[in-house]
Amino acid sequence: MTLRVYGNRPLKTLGGKHTRPTSARVREALFNILQGKITGCRWLDLCAGSGAMGAEALCRGAAFALGIDNAKAACAVVAQNWQRVAQPHQAFRVVRGDVAQQVARLEPQSFDYIYFDPPYASGLYEPVLQAIAAGQILRPGGALIAEHARDRTLPVTVSSQSSAPDLQQYRQKTYGRTALSFYSSEPEAR
Repeated sequence: MTLRVYGNRPLKTLGGKHTRPTSARVREALFNILQGKITGCRWLDLCAGSGAMGAEALCRGAAFALGIDNAKAACAVVAQNWQRVAQPHQAFRVVRGDVAQQVARLEPQSFDYIYFDPPYASGLYEPVLQAIAAGQILRPGGALIAEHARDRTLPVTVSSQSSAPDLQQYRQKTYGRTALSFYSSEPEAR
């Protein structure tokens, strides 16, 4: 299967049913919401799969993208795809490992946008959302976007368990069977 991102650029995907690339409809809708805010940003792609979301961000001007996935084959595909679309002034890195553990190791790095798309039936949502809030890796004014099944309920508030501000869900959009939940530590500024 071949995916295409902004500018009609083709990307590789993994064969089989181990990854579920975000649909073109959802990618387009998300980047329409973020329109004008991607240039120069730092993008974190969690459970990166094919890397389509990070590739979109790079194609739209992100300065840096970091992808994390636990599958060796997925990391190789992400690296190939991002190499294909990145411009010389853009940087990217791909890390293999358990997403919750890797997120906990990211501080003091921070990101303007974090896209989190685990397998829908996984138990990753709560521990990873908690690790993001506790690690304070989302920049003030930034957004965490969690992709999930429409019928899955994610928490409205994710406690940072510290003096840092909690993450608050400020928007949810549904596209067929897929939903996107948006979080920020400053939802009133969104």
